[in-house]
Amino acid sequence: MKTPIFVSFDFDNDRKLKDFIIQQARRPDSPFEVIDYSLKEAAPEHNWEAKAYRAIARSRIVLVMVGPQTYRAPGVLKEIRMARDQDKKVVQIIGYREGNYTPVKGAGQLYRWNWENLRNILN
Repeated sequence: MKTPIFVSFDFDNDRKLKDFIIQQARRPDSPFEVIDYSLKEAAPEHNWEAKAYRAIARSRIVLVMVGPQTYRAPGVLKEIRMARDQDKKVVQIIGYREGNYTPVKGAGQLYRWNWENLRNILN
């Protein structure tokens, strides 16, 4: 059985990271499935937070995809608080190969994105 995850990411700067993790989830050997992902949109619905809260409740783990500005993305910070309120495991993965990244406060340990790390942290 695959681990259900909620993917949190900086909508304004890193949408491609969401696409990459969804592609990996579709692989037959993937240890996880994406049940939902960050719900902030360019013009967010007035109830996106309630929808995100429910989606996070259905997940076992919240996976934060970290880009250069993720540590200060308001939607990501709210989603992490929601996950912590629900006692969900939160982990963060660096989304890009190059660069220095600031960990997102409250999102747990920061890992490099590779299959071995994904398998280990999503178990």
